[in-house]
Amino acid sequence: MLKFTPILLALLYAVAMYHFSAWRTRRELDARSTELADPVLARLTDRMAAALELPRIRVNIYEIDPVNGLAAPDGRIFITRGFFDKYRKGDVTAEELASVIAHELGHVALGHARKRMIDFSGQNALRTALAMVLSRFLPGIGIWIANGITSLLAARLSRGDEYEADEYASALLIKAGIGTDPQKTLFHKLEALTQSRGGAVPAWLMSHPKVAERIAAIEKNEGTWRGSAN
Repeated sequence: MLKFTPILLALLYAVAMYHFSAWRTRRELDARSTELADPVLARLTDRMAAALELPRIRVNIYEIDPVNGLAAPDGRIFITRGFFDKYRKGDVTAEELASVIAHELGHVALGHARKRMIDFSGQNALRTALAMVLSRFLPGIGIWIANGITSLLAARLSRGDEYEADEYASALLIKAGIGTDPQKTLFHKLEALTQSRGGAVPAWLMSHPKVAERIAAIEKNEGTWRGSAN
């Protein structure tokens, strides 16, 4: 029984972390967000809603400065104030911002938002269990090995989710008559943002696939869909 104690403790820790993280995330978003109200964006989201046979798509503004979009575990879609300000200044078009919304809708539809919360808890559980076990055999460095293994696993899972959400967004944007060009032009702008910061990757892109790879995947999907239509 003692052999399984670290694993049981890690599982209990994971459950507790999941509920705490979900509560903290919901409380933070409730306190610092309002519904987005922009007539141009509303027309685009209405077109996507019609394509999905939904009455409407609600988008919220999360009052933080970093440029980002996110999907909450409860299914809500958020655009940060920083991203919306870029749109208001003309640095980002309405169609490009709509492509971000479509991407986040993909995370919700594909179950990524809730899964990521569970993954986060599971990764913490795995990290704790590995650290406990490895530290017995490799005192002093076991915890570093455990952190490395779980970080690599998290990055791989996150990249897979991004490709799937990109594909969902492409299909939705095409169906809504918006097209995938805004997806691709926005990626190029984010690449420029990275270069303008002396090679420092914006925090919200750290776990995302490379821009060129994401654009290539979108174009491959387009080719497949055009081939199926012919």
